[in-house]
Order: sequence, then C-alpha cells, then structure tokens
Amino acid sequence: MGKLPKIFVLDTNIILHDYRSIRQFKDNDIIIPSAVIEELDKFKKGNDALSFNARNFMRELDRLTEHKMFGKKGVPIGKGLGNIKVELNHPFPDEMQNLFIDDIQDHRILATAIWARDNNKGRFVALITKDVNLRMKAKAVGMEAQDYLTDKIDESKIEFTHNEVIVKENFDPAKAQELTYGKGWLPYTDFSSEKPSPNQLYKITWGPEGSQATSCARYDNENERVILVRKQYAYGISPRNEEQKFALDACLNPAIKLVSLTGGAGTGKTLIALAAALEQENEYDQIILTRPTIILGNQAIGFLPGDEKTKMSPFVQPLMDNLSVIRNTFKPGSKQAMKIDAMLAEEKLMISPLAYIRGRSLGNVFFIIDEAQNLTPHEIKTIITRAGEGTKMVFTGDRYQIDQPYLDVYSNGLTHLGDKMAGQPLFQHINLRKGERSELSEIASKLL
Repeated sequence: MGKLPKIFVLDTNIILHDYRSIRQFKDNDIIIPSAVIEELDKFKKGNDALSFNARNFMRELDRLTEHKMFGKKGVPIGKGLGNIKVELNHPFPDEMQNLFIDDIQDHRILATAIWARDNNKGRFVALITKDVNLRMKAKAVGMEAQDYLTDKIDESKIEFTHNEVIVKENFDPAKAQELTYGKGWLPYTDFSSEKPSPNQLYKITWGPEGSQATSCARYDNENERVILVRKQYAYGISPRNEEQKFALDACLNPAIKLVSLTGGAGTGKTLIALAAALEQENEYDQIILTRPTIILGNQAIGFLPGDEKTKMSPFVQPLMDNLSVIRNTFKPGSKQAMKIDAMLAEEKLMISPLAYIRGRSLGNVFFIIDEAQNLTPHEIKTIITRAGEGTKMVFTGDRYQIDQPYLDVYSNGLTHLGDKMAGQPLFQHINLRKGERSELSEIASKLL
C-alpha cells in the first residue's frame, strides 16, 4: 500500500495571501476550518487585495462543491490534486482545555488542526499559517506547523540581487579610457567570455595605484556591447554615488519599461524615480506616484477622521516630501517650481494611495510605486498587467522594512519582481546601498 497523502489545515492568512494556494499542495488533502470561513466573510467587501482574494477563494470553493456535499473525504480540487473539505470547529482535547483562555479564531483553527491530526492516524497533518505567533502556539502543544513556502524566494537568490553590479578591478587603462573618454562603448568580450544578461551592470576601476578612477557601464543587449553609464541630471537632481547613477540611467532609459529600486531609508530611491519622471514629463500623459495604504487589521480608511483629502494625508505625505526636495532645488517662483505646481493642479502629476489607482488603465503613464515591499506577488502582477502602451513602471522599496504582517523578505512582491523578471531586456534592478539623506542619518543607520 502506498504512502497516504498528507493533510494540510490552512489558516485564513494563507488564503488572503494567495487564493490559489489550495492548488499548491500536489495530491495532498486540504482542510479549511469553519473558523476560516467566518473570518473570510469579514473580508468579502472591499477593493483591496485581501478582499479580492477572499471573494475569489469562496467562488472557487463554491464551484468545486456545486451539487456536492463535502462528506467525509471532501471534494476533488482538480486533476492530480487532492481533496478539500470544510471542517466544523472542534474543541481542544480535554488535557488542553485550560491552555488557551481566550476564545478567538486562531485558537479555534488550532483546535481543529489538532482534531484533524488525532482523527487521521497514520497520516501526516500540519497547520499551514503565516502567523508566527500561531505557529509557536501550535509547536508548544506538539502540533506540526509550517509557513506557506510556495512563493518564497531562496535566500541565495536574495543575496544575488544585492550583488547585481559586477566589479572589474584594475581594468585595462587603454580600454577604460576608450570607454570613458572615447567612443563610449566596448565589446562585451572585454568584460566576459560569455554574453552577459541584458542590462548587466559593471563598475570598473582603472589607473595607477592610489589615484584610480571609477567608471560605470551597462550591457546593451540590442547592440551586444557594453556602454558607458554617464552622470546625468534630472530636474535639478544629480546622482551622488555609482548606484544612484545606475538608477537614474535606468529611470531615464525609454527602452527599460520596468525598474526595481531597492535599498534602505535615505538612499534616494523615490527621489531619483520622481526626478526622472519630471525630466521626461513631455513624453508621458501623466505621472502617478503612489504607495500602498497599510492600516492595521481590515479597517477601511473610513474610520479615520476628516474628509477624503484629510484621510489620505498621512499616506501621501512621504511622497510630498520627496516632491518638496525637488521643488526646493529651484528658487521660489522659478519656471520649474511653477511647472510642478501647475502639474499638480492639472493632475498631470498625481500623488495618491494605491487603493485609489486600482482598476485604472495605465496607458502612456510614468508610474512610480513606493514602498512596494508591502505588496504581495499577486498585487505586483496585477499592477504590471495594467500597463498600457508607452507606460513605464518604477517600483521602489526596502525589502527589510516590511509593514505587512504576513510578508517577509523572501515572499514580498518586490523580491518576486527582481527574481522573476531578471534577465528580461525591458527590466532593470538596482540595489542602492549608501544613504545620502544626511551625515546624521548615515551614522544612525550604521550604529544604532
């Protein structure tokens, strides 16, 4: 007799994270505690990703059970997949009755998982949850508990995206001068024996010891050669280090339609993207700068006091701060400062939380998505697939500063973007390391 399929009990957050998750467990069986259905009911109204996932999961479950009852074994999920069943809530075993005082949904889900384990002898049963606290409670009472690993990126790939710039030390001075001061390009064979990936970045050092120069370059896949990345200026903003030079080059390059800028606070990610957008405002119908609204629980912004503009103010203020930095590089009343004000008034430049952008068609738009580490892989995909003809998208964020409770550095949308799009000619990723906000900010970042 073959090995019996495993049983996985899914927590609510797995479904809210990925409504298609039930199809990721191969031929193993799925149990959905009724407490999960109750929680999903709270999310069925709304326009955010959580509501979208809750509704789609319930529709899928309804489709699977059409004209059927769950019965003892559940209903088939699909070809090559296991069965799914909604299991009514069960109490903790007698010996655990006094371990958890609060009657909350997490404890009901855990109790149902323990019941499933105790009533399926000979089968492996595990609770799948992205809630670290629930996993710890489960392990404390001897219940197998695991994270949802399907959309997690391997740690080695994370490290790779931090080292996307290849450094060439003691480069041939004659070739370096030809690249830097001469024709501005070199054959890729001067950098690699094999053809590099599209938009591969290089930093070369050359010249006598003690007074070495540094040049930046990028592999141009279309012309199959490595070209010089020059220092450029965009609406009063100039790069202060090599990473910023690469970032501004990518944001100004019309051939690169999708850009990912990662890095810590003060590295200039959003500022560079916004400056590049303003520099190219004649090329686009609209510039949209947005960020996700992170609110505790499933509360809508309606609970916040004030009108719509007042409610949105806390979310868009960091974006306005970046715009103020650019405006302040020009004198008050200057042509450039007045143009920024006019663009805001005419909504040629639009700053808004992401919730108000959802569902829009984005044709010929320069679209900047800030704090993108707080988006799920599905949300990132949804945004990108809205891109119409002529649209450019720049995602910025710090993968180590995540505010969503069920995302981490390995599973957030920004990490997935860098991993899945790597090697595409229209994509460029740059990780900015050096903080340029202030000397105080840099010291605090290192020491505190």
